[in-house]
Amino acid sequence: MVAKANTVARNAPIDLNQVAMFVRVAERGSFTAAAAELGMLKSSVSRSVAALEGALGVRLLHRTTRRLHLTDAGQAYFSSVRAAVTGIHDASVLALDAGREPQGLIRMTAPESFEPLAPVLGRFLARYPKVRVDLVLTGRRVDLVAEGFDIALRAGQLPDSTLVARKIVDTELGLYASKRYLRAHGKPSTLAELSQHNVLLMHAPQGRAGLKLTGPEGPVTVEVAGSLSVNEMRFLLAAIQSDIGIGLLPRAPLVIDDLVRVLPKYGSPDQALYVVVPSARHEPARVALLREALVRELPPQFEVCSLAERGGVDSFRKRGSERGGQRAT
Repeated sequence: MVAKANTVARNAPIDLNQVAMFVRVAERGSFTAAAAELGMLKSSVSRSVAALEGALGVRLLHRTTRRLHLTDAGQAYFSSVRAAVTGIHDASVLALDAGREPQGLIRMTAPESFEPLAPVLGRFLARYPKVRVDLVLTGRRVDLVAEGFDIALRAGQLPDSTLVARKIVDTELGLYASKRYLRAHGKPSTLAELSQHNVLLMHAPQGRAGLKLTGPEGPVTVEVAGSLSVNEMRFLLAAIQSDIGIGLLPRAPLVIDDLVRVLPKYGSPDQALYVVVPSARHEPARVALLREALVRELPPQFEVCSLAERGGVDSFRKRGSERGGQRAT
């Protein structure tokens, strides 16, 4: 009976759609997640994978109430067919993109409170009206491949990975405080005076830290203390706006009317901004166009924010209005 079943399995035609569904299920770890991504019913995806197992004559998945696990045969099959399925999908996307107006969904992630992105996306979507962007703003480091994202903006040092990254601009962190806090506590004029202020910190549960800054004399570390330590930049911004103390914020994205740069000759450098994609190979045209738009149009947005510090809020608004009315060629 076993030999007969194996013979039938070897002669059975293999449906590539079923193979693609199996790969998606294996990548996501559940029928539910795969079905949601494919826009199908869970039962339909489950039946397709079961039909593939019947055609192959082997069990590919262990099904439990909590999650799925690949069998040894399933792991070997997945390793063999995944690249082929991806190649077929990418080639199909390229064929569909060729000679037609860019269209379809782009899943994108970026840091929270990243205001310079809005005008760039606005111009991009006006230029390509058949493209849609699903933007997720989060402080979490998203797994682009596992979570199905096409493109990401990331700041700071990037760990080694298989992702393809391209630097957009070098930025820096600066010391900021609210006008009300400075009226109540005074504005420090030297680094030594920071020790007399409540400095809000990131990832410093003991309430003390050495701020690594760069100024006219080069790199310097200053010991500071504060009553609040947080692990998320957006909340740190809100705390500074609430007059609690002085804190380090990304300079360009967060220039806001009621914040003042403190000790402007000092900042924390090497906070580069990158655009990251899972792979540049067989990249859909819509994703490639957005990537190039980000590289081309985000640096001027940072220049606008720098102008606000040099020339004040009125010049910031004027320059921002002028740039907002321009269309990239």
